[in-house]
Amino acid sequence: MTDALASLPPVPETLVIGGESIDISPLKVGELPAFARAVLPIASKLGTDPDWLRLLSEDGDSVIAALAIACRRPSEWVSDLDLDEAIRLAEAVFMVNADFFVHRVAPEIVRASQTIGAARLGLTSSSDSSDSAIATPTS
Repeated sequence: MTDALASLPPVPETLVIGGESIDISPLKVGELPAFARAVLPIASKLGTDPDWLRLLSEDGDSVIAALAIACRRPSEWVSDLDLDEAIRLAEAVFMVNADFFVHRVAPEIVRASQTIGAARLGLTSSSDSSDSAIATPTS
């Protein structure tokens, strides 16, 4: 049952922010580089209960850039939000993406790592056996 649910596409979280209905869905691969660059300065300050006001006051440009990428709106749109709306948006963006990474991406990374590891072990064991067949000079 869990495997069947994991194969379903993620359901976006819909919020009304800035007078608009916004669907927050997990980031796409093409969005990750820009999002990662935007989040990098604040990554160490994120946790289970981030201080959004502090983040906005100390690293506002990074927060705004990350939110704009994740909600697929221009930075100016995010900049014009009221503080309470920006905080709700930030919480939704990070919750949707954290959930997606924990439940869908991380298991795929583990699966791929195991597959690659198993393939490497297969290569290693076959090359090890061929190495022992190579004649070595004796003195």
